[in-house]
Amino acid sequence: MYVIKNLMEELVQKYYEKINDELGVCKCEKCKADVMALALNRLPPRYCVTEDGKMFVKLKELEIQFEVDIIAALAAAAYVVKNNVRHEERDCSDEM
Repeated sequence: MYVIKNLMEELVQKYYEKINDELGVCKCEKCKADVMALALNRLPPRYCVTEDGKMFVKLKELEIQFEVDIIAALAAAAYVVKNNVRHEERDCSDEM
């Protein structure tokens, strides 16, 4: 059985973890999920089925523009989430 995977999800999570301190967003799981979902909606999906497809996406990740696009999408999403927090302050156990 083949599994279809959107590798953009892995890449967005990877870059989110790298720059999350600079984003200035609450670090709770709800805000993290909101930022990542909004960013993914701004980016083209990168689906693959084979290992060759996965390797192609990983190589593409090395291109500077690809990295810039992901970081820009995360920054735009973080701005939206910061200005439209969807949880009560008491629900957020993590400090900024």
